[in-house]
Amino acid sequence: MAIPFFKEIKIGSYLLKQKLLGRKRYPLVLMLEPLFRCNLACAGCGKIDYPDAILNRRMSPQECWDAAEECGAPMVAIPGGEPLIHREIGEIVRGLIERKKFVSLCTNAMLLEKKLDLFEPSPYLFFSVHLDGLREHHDKSVCQEGVFDRAVSAIKAAKARGFAVNINCTVFDGYPAEELAKFLDFCEELGVGISISPGYAYERAPDQEHFLNRTKTKKLFRDVFALGKGKKWNFMHSGLFLDFLAGNQEYECKPWGMPARNIFGWQKPCYLIGEGYTKTFKELMETTDWDSYGTGRYEKCANCMAHCGYEPTAAEAALNNPLKALWVSLRGVRTTGPLAPEIDLSRQRPAQYVFSSEVQKRLSEIRADEAKAAEAKAAKLAAAKTASPAPAADASTAA
Repeated sequence: MAIPFFKEIKIGSYLLKQKLLGRKRYPLVLMLEPLFRCNLACAGCGKIDYPDAILNRRMSPQECWDAAEECGAPMVAIPGGEPLIHREIGEIVRGLIERKKFVSLCTNAMLLEKKLDLFEPSPYLFFSVHLDGLREHHDKSVCQEGVFDRAVSAIKAAKARGFAVNINCTVFDGYPAEELAKFLDFCEELGVGISISPGYAYERAPDQEHFLNRTKTKKLFRDVFALGKGKKWNFMHSGLFLDFLAGNQEYECKPWGMPARNIFGWQKPCYLIGEGYTKTFKELMETTDWDSYGTGRYEKCANCMAHCGYEPTAAEAALNNPLKALWVSLRGVRTTGPLAPEIDLSRQRPAQYVFSSEVQKRLSEIRADEAKAAEAKAAKLAAAKTASPAPAADASTAA
């Protein structure tokens, strides 16, 4: 549970400020998606199933910086798609660091070793490399052989250059606890921190059979943490979030804690569920019906225990009860005994499937923008042609 002390102090100060100001809802991490295009097609991913007209769109560096300033969160995570495909990713990251934002650049690392020269080591930057397990497991997860070895090579190269690196591991159903524990041992040997979370059941992910429900999630993490007793796995999470994964804490999701900004705008209500977009962060916070989302309230949220909804809850719980947080940190995650009460699902509203309609809406907007741009370009060329002076008459002809 070794989050760097410098980072803990900065984020802790931010949380304390929000509490003193009496703010009920506030962002902790901005989930910034400057593109959806990716160079892999993982079976459990629901983030890249778009037409080319959308996959070819990019947020500009200025749009990214404006989003970070508008949101005000102390940390910016850059997932995707694959961020390293973005031609201006180096400029985007530099601008965020200049604004004193902690930047987690999430990558499958296929391009990382090649593009390290775009970045400079900084206490505000770390690479979060997607690895779901050891070689066979990970390559199967991402549906391509050789990815694990390239990622590990890139991790070693980045560390040798002085960059901070951690592993981002998504856990699915059917993952034996013993195998996951071996992977965490490998991460410890590699000298990297670990972010870990159960996969969310994206409605448009190709593989719909391997997402964990809450009961299976709690059992798996209890079994894994029991195997890790006495080991020095370096989790990049608060102790209370890990305790929640093991079923020892009863938390409600805080979707506003990690708001998402992408090429469409500010996504309602969270990074995982896209049910509409707003033009501004203020509009997102003021117009989203937050009380209609979350486990026990909405069918799509029923089995979710993902970090983007519950890490902000755990962070606030640590601020409200620091002695409890300290006790969990010193004692470790409890792996036996009764589970915390489960949230009642009997009153949740049914899921609404609006992805297709949202895609059509965004495509219409893109085509309208492209038509306007084409008209403007044609008008500019016509104006330039009209303004050009007529060619001078040939002297012999004039004579």
